[in-house]
Amino acid sequence: MNRDELIESVRSQMPAKRWEHTEGVMSTAVMLAKRFGGDPARAELAAILHDVCKYWPVEEQGRVIRENGLPQDLLEYDKELWHAHAGAWVARDRYGVGDEEVLDAIRYHTSGRENMTLLDKIVCLADYMEPGRDFPGVHNIRENAEHSLERALLAGFDGTIRFLLEKGKRIYPLTVMARNGLLLELQKQDAK
Repeated sequence: MNRDELIESVRSQMPAKRWEHTEGVMSTAVMLAKRFGGDPARAELAAILHDVCKYWPVEEQGRVIRENGLPQDLLEYDKELWHAHAGAWVARDRYGVGDEEVLDAIRYHTSGRENMTLLDKIVCLADYMEPGRDFPGVHNIRENAEHSLERALLAGFDGTIRFLLEKGKRIYPLTVMARNGLLLELQKQDAK
């Protein structure tokens, strides 16, 4: 499947507004990859597919998780997390993506993880700060992204955690681990 066919297939699975978001993530991921030494083509591929099954019925997302050996603990947390892992499975199974780093960037774009790769960081951050995003703190994330993926992502995760705490929701452990990992990375960078 070529790029145009992939785009059309993904676009057909979501409302127009979500496709606009995906286009924003695509352009932002390419820009961040160029800025921070990543691979723009891989960043764009992960961005195209990052929300591929976000608008599938949650029952279907749950079925993909249950039946394909994906982390079962996801089912105990907010359904907003499910599409990322289900989407990585869809990218491999239905679209033939074999690049593990691209699949991981799709898989962890909502939660983050400890020891995030450069591509993980690029796609996660692009999802936070694409031009259509408008939420308290997004300006700070964009400002930080001018110079540091890690500082920008830390601001994003801090906002997410604060939001979940305010709503009385459980926080997925990988998100806490991702935040702590970024803090350690920044401490090491600052010590140099």
